[in-house]
Amino acid sequence: MNTCIFDLDGTLLPMPDQELFLDSYFKALATKFAPYGYDPKELTKAVWVGTKAMIENDGTMTNEERFWIVFCSVMGEKAKELEPLFDEFYRNEFHQAKSTTLTHPHAKECIRILKKKGYTLALATNPLFPPVATHTRLNWAGLDPEDFDLITTYNNSTYCKPKMDYYLEVLKNLGKEAQECIMIGNDVKEDMCAANLGMDTYLLKDCLICPEDLDSSIYQQGNFDELLTFVNNLPNQKNI
Repeated sequence: MNTCIFDLDGTLLPMPDQELFLDSYFKALATKFAPYGYDPKELTKAVWVGTKAMIENDGTMTNEERFWIVFCSVMGEKAKELEPLFDEFYRNEFHQAKSTTLTHPHAKECIRILKKKGYTLALATNPLFPPVATHTRLNWAGLDPEDFDLITTYNNSTYCKPKMDYYLEVLKNLGKEAQECIMIGNDVKEDMCAANLGMDTYLLKDCLICPEDLDSSIYQQGNFDELLTFVNNLPNQKNI
């Protein structure tokens, strides 16, 4: 194993209450677009419809293309002109949602150790956001985009979690085989499913998400302290 693939929200970026984050996010988004004449409820509905379309994407186009086609089908073709405004939002007002997340020192330390040991690093956050939004959340976690060899965003992905095609796309873009990788995340359904491809997995329990019909006990797991110990014990790739 020479590659560590991390989830972001709830993993490297602890998110104790996902609903609180979403409420803060959409409240800030609605406030941003209200002066331009967009009804908050209509805007929120359109974003959710576009998000659902990305989650159901079939690989025939990027998630970005899928989102804007569906978003504009709800809001009108002129809505495509809002794209620069969305980017501006993610650079500025989006920071209002930071208070619903936590910065954990072990996140930066785990990445530092793995880089020093020569591991390939990927950020496999569900690609529902443009790069600027993902980079902003990485900043909240105390990390930089340059820390990773690959970051999945809506413009470079054609599938979403928990589809196996998403993980196959990650492997292809990394030039890796599943057996070379470990997927580290907090969501049993969306992250641990990578085990079906032969990836090793590590379930981070601090902000655990586990549907009632799934058994989390079958996965290697621990809290952030235990994850840091696990990372410290990994072999140095530079000596292999």
